[in-house]
Order: sequence, then structure tokens, then C-alpha cells
Amino acid sequence: MVFSTAVRAKWLLIIVGPALFMLAGSALVILFLPHPVPKNAAPAQRIYLGQCATCHGANGRGSWRATLFLMRPGNLADPRATEALSDEYLFTLIKHGGATIGKPGMPAFGFHLSDEEIREVMRYVREMPKRERR
Repeated sequence: MVFSTAVRAKWLLIIVGPALFMLAGSALVILFLPHPVPKNAAPAQRIYLGQCATCHGANGRGSWRATLFLMRPGNLADPRATEALSDEYLFTLIKHGGATIGKPGMPAFGFHLSDEEIREVMRYVREMPKRERR
């Protein structure tokens, strides 16, 4: 049985088309879905995993997603990096973003988080190096 080129192209499209569609969809899901949040997570951990972990990683050392987009977020698990920053600086950085202080990759979360939620995230970030040592 000899198939024409048009029939081969149609069958190839029927077989390869859905596979490519599923592959592209899977790549988009991996890149753009937020980090999973455990059901027993504390409120500050929920905020961190939902808002910050995409770039900073769940452990604070940076994520592969940030590396893929050529971003270098700060290492929050390094105690020297977080202890050197004042609370006022961290609060301003999280609330207003990094563009105002020379860190253009950091988005502003002041519209999404209340001042108290920002302070909770700051405490969570300051505790990260201590949890890493355990």
C-alpha cells in the first residue's frame, strides 16, 4: 500500500500535533504556576511560597526559574546577606520594589500585601538562615 505525501502529512499532523501541544502546555505550566504551598504552612510561609519562591526558591537560595530567565535574586539563606540589611530597607524593598533603590528585578508587593503581612515575611526571611543550619 502506497500513501501519498498529503496523506502522510495529515497523519503526521494528527500524531505529532497533540504531542507538541501537550509538550508546550507542560513547559508553560512548569514555568508559570506558583510554587506549591503545603496545607499546614504558617501564614508567613504561605505568603513567601506564593509570592517570593518563584524567584528566591523555597529554601531562599534562588530558583531554577530565575536562572532560566537570567535573574540573580539575593541568597536569603545566607545569614551575612540578610543580617546586614536593616528592617526599614527590607520593608521598603518589599513594599515599593527594587527599582527605587537600584534593584530593578524586585517587584513591588505593596498593592498585594498589607504592612503587617510584609513584616511577617521579613521575619520569615530573617529566620531562613537559622532553619538552614538545623
